[in-house]
Amino acid sequence: MSRLALVLVSIAALAPDRGALAASLEAQVRDPAGNPVADTVVYAVSPATAPEARPGKVATIEQVDREFVPYVSVVHAGTTVTFPNRDPILHHVYSFSPAKPFEIKLYGSKSPVEVLFDKPGVVALGCNIHDWMIAYILVVPTSHFAKTGADGIARLRDLPAGTYEVRAWHPQQKAPAEPRSVALESAGNASFAVVVDTVPRKPKYKPPLDRLKY
Repeated sequence: MSRLALVLVSIAALAPDRGALAASLEAQVRDPAGNPVADTVVYAVSPATAPEARPGKVATIEQVDREFVPYVSVVHAGTTVTFPNRDPILHHVYSFSPAKPFEIKLYGSKSPVEVLFDKPGVVALGCNIHDWMIAYILVVPTSHFAKTGADGIARLRDLPAGTYEVRAWHPQQKAPAEPRSVALESAGNASFAVVVDTVPRKPKYKPPLDRLKY
């Protein structure tokens, strides 16, 4: 092995593993009664850094059994989203939300376009044919985000050390939850609880499938 190769190997051995230095954050989201709240988006923004750009990423929201799946999505600003139709009927997807107004007229199977979500904000989705079909996309200015499951826990991983403003959002929240300031150390773990006052989701009536009427 040459002297140059030995130097490079030595440098690589001494260099810190960035993954090992990353921190993680766990948020336990509950309602005022102490019950876990699913479909809550938790995201961390560093005030010390400019909003991150993430072009080229693609997310998917499907239409299955005449419902949007998932009901709540979270994407980094700069992400494109496709809307494949898995049903044997046509759908007409749209949004009038200021963060991203768009319309994909009647189509089946593969999504005819990819929609770029380049502005942070809440985007409510609907189907012009099936008025009970509703879903939400939260577009955030960071790559550090997660969504709670049925246990009400969101886990954010691989965060560089620093201080973050951590926010929680739910589509049925009565008012925005107070942001939390969290300081993370290298290779450290932090956890906290957050209360989100939500209104229970009430699915709308969905009639039996009629292929002749979409």
